[in-house]
Amino acid sequence: MPASDDVLTALVEFVARTDRYEPDAPIHTELDVNGVRLTVRAPVARALAEALRAYHDPRDHGRCDHCGSHQMDANFQCRECGRLSGLFGQMVAERLDEYAEPTALPGQRKLPAGSGDVPHGG
Repeated sequence: MPASDDVLTALVEFVARTDRYEPDAPIHTELDVNGVRLTVRAPVARALAEALRAYHDPRDHGRCDHCGSHQMDANFQCRECGRLSGLFGQMVAERLDEYAEPTALPGQRKLPAGSGDVPHGG
């Protein structure tokens, strides 16, 4: 289904669902969507405006604490400055500051990073 048909279907369903509670309310406006005219009464217009204001895009992960952009990924890492943000970012940064490379156990050989081998005693 094309996006425009999906929008039209959603609007028609919203108007029908909301309009049934006050079918005699004054008409606020009429919308023409792809040649379909929708009569929008005042309560429906208020409900539609409220629904649009309440919408939160699931891709919006907030503003970066460091550079202020709205380019946070799902892991709260900023695509602009590359830093981690929020409580998660603060916790990771603190843990990284405290991290120390573990010392090798006797008889354990050190492998190059990314070799895929699991070290074991020899």
